[in-house]
Amino acid sequence: MGIERGKVRWQCRRSLLELDLVLARFLETEFDRLDDDQLADFADLLRCDDHDLWAMVSGARECGTGRWQEVVARLRQC
Repeated sequence: MGIERGKVRWQCRRSLLELDLVLARFLETEFDRLDDDQLADFADLLRCDDHDLWAMVSGARECGTGRWQEVVARLRQC
């Protein structure tokens, strides 16, 4: 059984406004294009603390997890 897209969409609701805005744009433009592996990586990435996730998305900190790098790069484009 795969990851439920609806559950992942719900997990995109964050407390940091900047992160919430980026994730909203990502959901509109990129989310439906994710294959199953990318969706799993994205769901795993969303387990990060908001401030850690924002640091990776904003470029303040490099993404140290190889399998997240593609999704983080796509988020940075949003």
